[in-house]
Amino acid sequence: MNLGMGEIALLIVLALVLFGPKRLPEMGSAAGRAIREFKSALNSADPNKTEAEAVTTTEKTGKNSAREDESGTI
Repeated sequence: MNLGMGEIALLIVLALVLFGPKRLPEMGSAAGRAIREFKSALNSADPNKTEAEAVTTTEKTGKNSAREDESGTI
Protein backbone atom coordinates (compact mmCIF):
# COMPACT_ATOMS: atom_id res chain seq x y z
CA MET A 1 0.00 0.00 0.00
CA ASN A 2 1.78 3.11 -1.20
CA LEU A 3 0.65 6.44 0.17
CA GLY A 4 1.79 9.62 -1.52
CA MET A 5 1.99 13.07 -0.02
CA GLY A 6 -1.49 13.95 -1.31
CA GLU A 7 -3.11 10.95 0.38
CA ILE A 8 -1.29 11.59 3.65
CA ALA A 9 -2.33 15.26 3.63
CA LEU A 10 -5.93 14.25 2.95
CA LEU A 11 -5.88 11.81 5.89
CA ILE A 12 -4.45 14.47 8.22
CA VAL A 13 -7.07 17.01 7.17
CA LEU A 14 -9.82 14.41 7.56
CA ALA A 15 -8.58 13.49 11.05
CA LEU A 16 -8.48 17.16 12.06
CA VAL A 17 -12.03 17.71 10.82
CA LEU A 18 -13.40 14.60 12.51
CA PHE A 19 -11.63 14.80 15.87
CA GLY A 20 -10.37 18.36 16.20
CA PRO A 21 -6.88 19.58 17.01
CA LYS A 22 -7.32 19.23 20.78
CA ARG A 23 -8.32 15.57 20.64
CA LEU A 24 -5.60 14.29 18.23
CA PRO A 25 -2.65 14.47 20.70
CA GLU A 26 -4.73 12.62 23.30
CA MET A 27 -5.51 9.90 20.79
CA GLY A 28 -1.83 9.64 19.78
CA SER A 29 -0.63 9.24 23.35
CA ALA A 30 -3.36 6.68 24.07
CA ALA A 31 -2.28 4.70 21.00
CA GLY A 32 1.36 4.84 22.16
CA ARG A 33 0.43 3.59 25.63
CA ALA A 34 -1.62 0.77 24.14
CA ILE A 35 1.26 -0.34 21.93
CA ARG A 36 3.71 -0.23 24.87
CA GLU A 37 1.37 -2.27 27.06
CA PHE A 38 0.83 -4.79 24.26
CA LYS A 39 4.58 -5.26 23.79
CA SER A 40 5.05 -5.59 27.53
CA ALA A 41 2.32 -8.22 27.71
CA LEU A 42 3.91 -10.16 24.86
CA ASN A 43 7.29 -10.16 26.60
CA SER A 44 5.86 -11.22 29.96
CA ALA A 45 3.68 -13.93 28.38
CA ASP A 46 6.78 -16.02 27.52
CA PRO A 47 8.78 -16.35 30.77
CA ASN A 48 11.06 -19.01 29.26
CA LYS A 49 12.30 -16.51 26.68
CA THR A 50 13.71 -14.16 29.30
CA GLU A 51 15.32 -17.03 31.23
CA ALA A 52 16.95 -18.32 28.06
CA GLU A 53 18.30 -14.87 27.26
CA ALA A 54 19.71 -14.57 30.78
CA VAL A 55 21.42 -17.97 30.51
CA THR A 56 22.92 -17.05 27.14
CA THR A 57 24.25 -13.77 28.53
CA THR A 58 25.75 -15.54 31.56
CA GLU A 59 27.39 -18.16 29.37
CA LYS A 60 28.92 -15.49 27.16
CA THR A 61 30.19 -13.58 30.18
CA GLY A 62 31.65 -16.74 31.69
CA LYS A 63 33.44 -17.67 28.46
CA ASN A 64 34.89 -14.19 28.11
CA SER A 65 36.16 -14.26 31.69
CA ALA A 66 37.84 -17.62 31.14
CA ARG A 67 39.55 -16.36 27.99
CA GLU A 68 40.80 -13.28 29.79
CA ASP A 69 42.25 -15.43 32.63
CA GLU A 70 44.02 -17.80 30.24
CA SER A 71 45.62 -15.08 28.15
CA GLY A 72 46.42 -12.79 31.05
CA THR A 73 45.21 -9.75 29.13
CA ILE A 74 41.94 -8.02 28.79
